[in-house]
Amino acid sequence: MSLKAFAAKIFANRIAKKTDKWVKQPVKTQQKVFNQLITEAKNTVFGRDHGFDTIKSHQEFTERVPIRDYEELKGYVQQILDGKSDVLWPGKPIYFAKTSGTTSGAKYIPITKPSIKNQVEASRNAILNYIHETGNADFVDGRMIFLQGSPMLEEKNGIKLGRLSGISAHYVPNYLQKNRLPSWETNCIEDWETKVDKIVEETEEESMTVIAGIPSWVQMYFEKLNAKTGKKVGELFKEFQLFIYGGVNYEPYRAKFENLIGRKVDSIELFPASEGFFAYQNSQREKGMLLLLDAGVFYEFVRADEFFDENPKRLTIAEVELGVDYAMVISTNAGLWGYNLGDTIRFISKDPYKIVVSGRIKHFISAFGEHVIAKEVEEALRLAVEQTDALVNEFTVAPQTNPPEGELPYHEWFIEFEREPTDRLKFAGIIEASMKKQNSYYLDLIDGHILQPLKISSVKTNGFQDYMKSIGKLGGQNKVQRLANDRKVADGLQSFKIS
Repeated sequence: MSLKAFAAKIFANRIAKKTDKWVKQPVKTQQKVFNQLITEAKNTVFGRDHGFDTIKSHQEFTERVPIRDYEELKGYVQQILDGKSDVLWPGKPIYFAKTSGTTSGAKYIPITKPSIKNQVEASRNAILNYIHETGNADFVDGRMIFLQGSPMLEEKNGIKLGRLSGISAHYVPNYLQKNRLPSWETNCIEDWETKVDKIVEETEEESMTVIAGIPSWVQMYFEKLNAKTGKKVGELFKEFQLFIYGGVNYEPYRAKFENLIGRKVDSIELFPASEGFFAYQNSQREKGMLLLLDAGVFYEFVRADEFFDENPKRLTIAEVELGVDYAMVISTNAGLWGYNLGDTIRFISKDPYKIVVSGRIKHFISAFGEHVIAKEVEEALRLAVEQTDALVNEFTVAPQTNPPEGELPYHEWFIEFEREPTDRLKFAGIIEASMKKQNSYYLDLIDGHILQPLKISSVKTNGFQDYMKSIGKLGGQNKVQRLANDRKVADGLQSFKIS
């Protein structure tokens, strides 16, 4: 064992003990975070506007601070962009994470000194937790690659702007810098396809042990490696041991990845976002991610089926139930207050508090009252792949509300197959059965002849990549939307369908 690996094990043990302390007192930990946030921000513009100096309880907080999305917080953000200090958090943010907005163009999510510290520590602790659980630290001596956006940053009124993944590139620890790929020059390439080609050149002769990134874009990297070398990734990188991912559910990609790699490797799921780092997978033996309750984020949870009510109940960690889909609302040491993250989560354990991401509060299908969420379609597709000989690269689902005359409406599944199922009817039937089993509303609509069974539209090879490129969202942190209540993505994919 190398000195670096030995040191990593010692450090991992120390972090595990520290983590265990807050895990054993979750409610107290969240109350402490809440009190610290309110105290720190009471003299900010937002704090004065909402009477933070007299808030003593979560109930008072909910009465004064409504749930907001970015659009409703935008006025405060604009004050910071204009150069004002002490607006959402004391001083100024040190970064703005620039992300794609839905109705107002770019969104600027503030990142402060304490919040980036929490982000970096959470990312580090996820790996250290893996070392502590498995005893495997040998990978720290090999090469590691993090597929991410460009680290080149803009600046506005003394605040640097960039993608979160690009900002994070500036915080790779010194002891990992020599192991890290790609080179800085390659990381700065903006065009994603050019960048991945260059990464393939830089890594194909290296001993890669850790590979990290959003699964869809790592898949592109693996495919290019395979095409250039004619080898499976696991054969090319014999020491490849650990895949770290976040951003989307890995399960729809798992069979394809194992085929590309040629063998199984351990994986760690992360739940990072521009707004904070919320959870990471803390066990190779169990599903779910440990919710980080001591990382500068105070969490509230609103039942997804009540979220659009006039005054939905906002629950604390002490009040949540297992198996319920909640919209996650956050208040953070970056100055986000009662902020609707947009993600829905489901608790699968309360000892410790562990979650799975079940979808997006705005990404659902309920054109006919079916309330279908991402977790359901992902699970249905996983079963279909598992029980047939098909391999899937990417997919999305949309309602077809205007079918040909004489037909009932239906859900249209756009699927890019790596390998088409031999029995397409069986493949579709497995998905249909799973959807009806998971979602009673969908079952009732099918049985009541309001909807007809789903239909599958095959997408050309690389069709999803070409679609994402056509809308300027290829690579980086961009992800294909799994499902929508409209036909926007579906219409965009029409020219990439197999006729």
